[in-house]
Amino acid sequence: MATGRLGAADLSASTNTTLYTCPAGTFAIANVSICNRNATSVTVRLALASSATPGGAEWLEYGVTIPANSVLERTGLSIDAGKLLVVWASTTSVNALAYGIETSTL
Repeated sequence: MATGRLGAADLSASTNTTLYTCPAGTFAIANVSICNRNATSVTVRLALASSATPGGAEWLEYGVTIPANSVLERTGLSIDAGKLLVVWASTTSVNALAYGIETSTL
């Protein structure tokens, strides 16, 4: 079971990126930090999804603006086995970090 950093990604522009996948037989409690390293605002999305291409009902954040050199933080996300955290940013120089704990359901 993982604890601490569960996933990290330097995002490509306008591309869904799987940040973390909860393994079979576990659940996770996680926080997600999306950091804008740009000198201008960016638009981001965050989903808790069943696949790498989230459906309309799976987005936690959609079209949220992060100001220059700022961060969006989501905490206390409960993630069941097989679910993915998927992030998207409108441009480069944005990174995402998931951290928390996995616990066995067996």
